[in-house]
Amino acid sequence: MFNTMTLTKAAGGFLSALLFLLLTSWAASGLWHVGSSGHGAEGEAQAYSIPVDTGAAAEEAPVEEVDVAALVAAADVSRGEAEFRKCQACHRLDGTDGTGPHLNGVVNRDKASVAGFSYSQAAQDMPGVWTPENLFAFIENPRGYMPGTKMAFAGIRPAEARANLIAYLETQN
Repeated sequence: MFNTMTLTKAAGGFLSALLFLLLTSWAASGLWHVGSSGHGAEGEAQAYSIPVDTGAAAEEAPVEEVDVAALVAAADVSRGEAEFRKCQACHRLDGTDGTGPHLNGVVNRDKASVAGFSYSQAAQDMPGVWTPENLFAFIENPRGYMPGTKMAFAGIRPAEARANLIAYLETQN
């Protein structure tokens, strides 16, 4: 049953696995080394700090004001339609609700006003209508604009892309 060839193969497999582990360990220790290795005194932690200005200069940083109305007026509706593809996983434009409420007529519609949709408490507690300015801020960072929202989308950062999307949504009534 066991002949010399089987025993030789088994020993060769074991030794090559051992050699592989030893070489991998040697390569890893060359890349990642824990300890001082000549940098600082033995047992001394190696770290550095970056000074961060938390004073008045950081608070006085100018906030860039965006003219949302001008951006939306100059927006490209066809690019907005392309941006809406990011929203289609949860929102519809045919009057039916998906994971999120339908977005037909969302521009200048009351917040949390789609009948039959189960809004988060944060959405129900937020008064007002979805003006282009509100949508602009919400689309950038939904959880920053409405803490506690169930919307898991991270947002769309470029101002032009948000304006294009809002211009497209204005055409969907």
